[in-house]
Amino acid sequence: MPIIELVDKAFQIYSFLILAKIIMSWITVPDTPPLDVVVRFINDVTEPYLGVFRRLLPMVGVGGAGIDFSPIIALFALNLIGQLVHTVLSQGLGF
Repeated sequence: MPIIELVDKAFQIYSFLILAKIIMSWITVPDTPPLDVVVRFINDVTEPYLGVFRRLLPMVGVGGAGIDFSPIIALFALNLIGQLVHTVLSQGLGF
């Protein structure tokens, strides 16, 4: 049972990192050394996954501004994958 909880927490933490990336895209993050490390970490961890969805879904132009819906789809896909992995692990099928 602990492995299932660990995997669930990993998916939850990654979801929170993606949400942090989304929020950082809406605000101006101050350019200070402690925050730079955090911002760089979040970008380095989330960008490979989000990049897949950005290549699949182009930005939607609305009133001269582009809206990127790929993080929403990425979170939805991550949730589905997390549920699938949880189900497989809880049924004892393993990988």
